Amino acid sequence: MIGGGDRSHPPRVLGGATDVSVRQFSHIANLHSLRRKRKASNFVFVKTPAELTAMFRASGLKVTPQRQLLFRLMHENKSHPTAESLFSVASDHMPGISLRTVYQTLTDLSSMGELRLIDVGSGAARFDPNLDDHHHLVCQSCGDVRDIYVSGSGQLDVNELDGFAVDTTTILFHGLCTPCRVTQKVSSTVAQPQVGISKSNTSSKNTTNPKERMS
Repeated sequence: MIGGGDRSHPPRVLGGATDVSVRQFSHIANLHSLRRKRKASNFVFVKTPAELTAMFRASGLKVTPQRQLLFRLMHENKSHPTAESLFSVASDHMPGISLRTVYQTLTDLSSMGELRLIDVGSGAARFDPNLDDHHHLVCQSCGDVRDIYVSGSGQLDVNELDGFAVDTTTILFHGLCTPCRVTQKVSSTVAQPQVGISKSNTSSKNTTNPKERMS
């Protein structure tokens, strides 16, 4: 749920896209009554492996078993993988596939408009096969990235553009996913000190007079 935010900081504009953090976005959500909407049925995924194979051949690009594997792994993939994570999965299916092949195939698919290259602030580029107009939730703990739909995002009132022409609007909601929230809550509960349990006095002083012990 989006709560009240700080109205003194307008969204930042970076590289032709409006990058709005969850705190900066909260007041916009209240003003414009924006809603998170699940539209799984509206996902526009990358073409099927067979269609991508035909596209590559029509473009004069090589179609190898390695590339066909990557086509299958990216089809309807909602995990927003990095090239490295996709390489790890692909290696389980086809030992010997190279990271260079993974990078080149993802780059070719992005150039064809079949993948979106997204930056969620984690350092490594993520590849998104959902071609529908959408935004993202980013878990700051596990790094999970999920698609999210926001109504009215194209009508955001952004201050201090100074004539800057915005082409696209990218909204990232940073926070904790449900599993990480549960794990964090359990961990904090376990870490709390126990109250009302006294320590055993294993080192209590012997009050007997030394002369009495010697007698």
